[in-house]
Amino acid sequence: MNENSGLGAIRSMDYVIVLCDDLDGMKRFYTDIFDFRIEEETEHWIAFRVGTLFLGLRARGRSYDGPAIPDISAGVQLSFRVPPADVDLAYQALKARNVDVIEAPTNQDWPHRTLFFRDPENNILEIFADIHTDDTAPAPSGRHLVTKQ
Repeated sequence: MNENSGLGAIRSMDYVIVLCDDLDGMKRFYTDIFDFRIEEETEHWIAFRVGTLFLGLRARGRSYDGPAIPDISAGVQLSFRVPPADVDLAYQALKARNVDVIEAPTNQDWPHRTLFFRDPENNILEIFADIHTDDTAPAPSGRHLVTKQ
């Protein structure tokens, strides 16, 4: 097998599946908060189109799914890119919908402006934008750092 066949043939990610304990609650969150349109829905599966990627929600229940993630842990972090001004607009929309934001809009010490919050099953969600390096910290800190707001 060469580097362009088998596993070496992978060139993109088509979909991400989030395992859910409360599929209906997760469906409400992703349709109400993000206004994502449902592309496909069955009793155990919901798929949304997000750009070129499918975001799938699947009810936990297969033998290999394992137990639910403890309430104090996140199972995954999903990041959604927006234009820079939209990070703050997203923050205002989340606050208006009483979503618990875990980190308000922040210019990081890498060239991103970020906003972090959780979905109903504790997964970390990030809204981010690429920003100019002049808007970031002068030297990397290796941790989140507010430089401008």
